[in-house]
Amino acid sequence: MNWNSRGVITFVENLKNMAIWFTNYTLEQVRSMEKGNMMEYLEMETSELGDDFVRGKLKITDKVRQPIGLLHGGASVALAESLGSIGANLVVDPSKFYCVGLDINANHVRGVRDGFVYGEACPLHIGKTTQVWEIKLTDEAGKLTCISRLTMAVIAR
Repeated sequence: MNWNSRGVITFVENLKNMAIWFTNYTLEQVRSMEKGNMMEYLEMETSELGDDFVRGKLKITDKVRQPIGLLHGGASVALAESLGSIGANLVVDPSKFYCVGLDINANHVRGVRDGFVYGEACPLHIGKTTQVWEIKLTDEAGKLTCISRLTMAVIAR
């Protein structure tokens, strides 16, 4: 058993050797969630679905730059929330539940002007009514550009 510092068994740590998703989703199924919404408009793309993470990327274009030429922090947050939201919704039974953002925060630690930013969303907590996801964004050199924490509400249909 895995215990955290408070002496509580942590759900995610006990799932290290198995996928956390409700069913065996394909990357094509996940990518279908990108069509006709902000992800498509801002040119975000889901690139990988691991056993307990979702990865994606955002192409830096004029659509997502600040007037001074840097990637807009709101675009970073949009990528973070998109990846975390996808992950959260893949964990639940879609015929019974859906997940929506409840709170998000982000620390922007490095500016980016061109290329891509890459994100990885990993769950910190998966509960009956809430989920908490950590999303790390990096530049093409692998340097951290933004770290975000997303809390999702799990809603019954």
